[in-house]
Amino acid sequence: MRDYWQKRPLLVRNALPGFNGLLTREDLMVLACNEDAQSRLVIQRKGQWQLKHGPLEHSDLTKLPKTQWTLLVQGVNHFFSSARDLLTQFRFIPHARLDDLMVSYAPKGGGIGPHFDSYDVFLLQGMGSRRWQISAQLDDEFIADAPLRILKNFQPEQEWVLNPGDMLYLPPKYAHNGIAEDDCMTYSIGFRAPSHQELITQFLVHLQDSLVTDGWYSDPGLRMQSHPSRISAAMKSQVNSILKKIKWDREDIENFLGIYLSEPKPHVFFEQPEKPLSMRTFLQRIGVNGVQLDLKSRILSSSGKFYINGEIVDVSSAAYKILINLADNHELPPVSSLDHETGEILYQWYINGYIKINGN
Repeated sequence: MRDYWQKRPLLVRNALPGFNGLLTREDLMVLACNEDAQSRLVIQRKGQWQLKHGPLEHSDLTKLPKTQWTLLVQGVNHFFSSARDLLTQFRFIPHARLDDLMVSYAPKGGGIGPHFDSYDVFLLQGMGSRRWQISAQLDDEFIADAPLRILKNFQPEQEWVLNPGDMLYLPPKYAHNGIAEDDCMTYSIGFRAPSHQELITQFLVHLQDSLVTDGWYSDPGLRMQSHPSRISAAMKSQVNSILKKIKWDREDIENFLGIYLSEPKPHVFFEQPEKPLSMRTFLQRIGVNGVQLDLKSRILSSSGKFYINGEIVDVSSAAYKILINLADNHELPPVSSLDHETGEILYQWYINGYIKINGN
């Protein structure tokens, strides 16, 4: 964190000893055809790039060339508990910054071309080997008419071949190009880095939903104008005074961040239990088994509040002491006795499909 995070690349040989990946090529292909997953297929033919967005059809994956293509699937941690377990290795970064786990498969020569990312990424090698070339170049001109943002004038400054368990960290805006040496899979742990424009825009949307002001525009002293098309100085002055009513405090910012950073992506939906347990039976079960966060859930905490999947939940200090374990570790061990408030919160999250009983 002190020497490398958002500062310079770091190559870690044997970062995860014995790691050879979590998925097979077939697992990834099946997932790429799932309408709940975000997938892309990139093919390079005769110097030209082709891009197809998922959900893919089985036929898309059975007629591929022997070399120079890549299959990528985002949010793999939403579908495999082993993928979310892998993300726990990166808890030295706050959950608010974590985005997801992307997994890519490529035969020899496969890649998506030299490019920049606007976020931090850890590139962990699974099966096979991949050659990574990187550059601190500032030239960001892209190839015209390409379906991907591929750098036109990439000038590699360093390169390494990563083998299973090796990992490369890259800070934002560091040009890189990954080329498969053989059939290989790469696990990309990405972190959120919204642009200032996006943060400002989304905060204004948040204020729109939470800001309440009184009064109406009025002009009892209105005078005739020689040019009726002109916006008068009086109107501009009054609207300026009205807009000054837009104010926010640290709690507004806190709530915005909690909602914005825990909000599920548009394609994410939660499965509610078909035959939900009664609250009494639910509490008995979790007293024995505990609960875990659903793989698609996101939960953050701040000042006696929890933000789960875009919702705010205010809690007492007693409930906070229990639920913070679920927020930090994504699971809660068996608790023999819960206070009524904590039990009600957990039960509602169970009904919403946000948490699951361990072992179910």
